[in-house]
Amino acid sequence: QVQLVESGGGLVQAGGSLRLSCAASGSGLRVKNMGWYRQAPGKQRELVASISSDGSANYADSAKGRFIISRDNAVNTVYLQMNSLKPEDTAVYYCNAEGSTGTFYSSYKAWGQGTQVTVSS
Repeated sequence: QVQLVESGGGLVQAGGSLRLSCAASGSGLRVKNMGWYRQAPGKQRELVASISSDGSANYADSAKGRFIISRDNAVNTVYLQMNSLKPEDTAVYYCNAEGSTGTFYSSYKAWGQGTQVTVSS
């Protein structure tokens, strides 16, 4: 069973910064892609940024130039550095990981529990 544990959310003023972390754990874990999604009240969950195991990153237009995604493969952890935060960035942020586990390379797609990010104007 794959578990994702997130940390780093909170309340910040517009223009401020926050750093989110998400650690993946599980027996025989191999992590291919990791990413961050967010869901604001009344809206659908949307991709913020993703990163592959070789470090290739992809960003939503709303995140380009302000957010940086990175990962530490040694500890199966992904980070999201969020700068120049805006009130419209307010949402619950979810970590996502995809890969395989165990001897038979069983595939998985896992989600974290979510962490609240609130940006005040």
